[in-house]
Amino acid sequence: MSDQSGTTLTREINAVQIPSGNHISLPAGTLVIVTQQLGDSFTVYVVHQAGLFRVRGEDGDALGLAKIESTPQAKEFSEDAVWAQLRECYDPEIPVNIVDLGLIYGLNIADEPEGKRVHVQMTLTAPGCGMGPTLAHDAEQRILSLPGVIAATVELVWEPPWNPERISPAGKEKLGMT
Repeated sequence: MSDQSGTTLTREINAVQIPSGNHISLPAGTLVIVTQQLGDSFTVYVVHQAGLFRVRGEDGDALGLAKIESTPQAKEFSEDAVWAQLRECYDPEIPVNIVDLGLIYGLNIADEPEGKRVHVQMTLTAPGCGMGPTLAHDAEQRILSLPGVIAATVELVWEPPWNPERISPAGKEKLGMT
């Protein structure tokens, strides 16, 4: 998706280092190469740091690209709307959403008088991945944006261990595994 010669940031932006999950500020003038656009975020290679970073889609203009707006929200709550929101979350190193990667182990929706409480059990492809909290926060924020949701939690779980067999047929096709 990117010009391999790179682009220079036109303004300072916040980014998340991959795979550590550290939040940093990339100053204007930083040379980056956009490696992929997933959902409403970009993965960039920062030349002077020799590393990958996740950048919000709304900062696309700083990359010389169009801003990517968040996915339009459902007008009413449904379990399908929760799954749709989870399908907008991507591991920034793998071009497949967390649902098709097989990272979602459970979804529970509780009805409360004031609204819905959504609890998701999610794993990672590797237990040491520092992006886990970032991915969990992204999923929680997307779920909280749904009408009627008063609470969303994403719990990282490790049993059973993730393996490539959990990837959906659509995910396998995207990864060239079919």
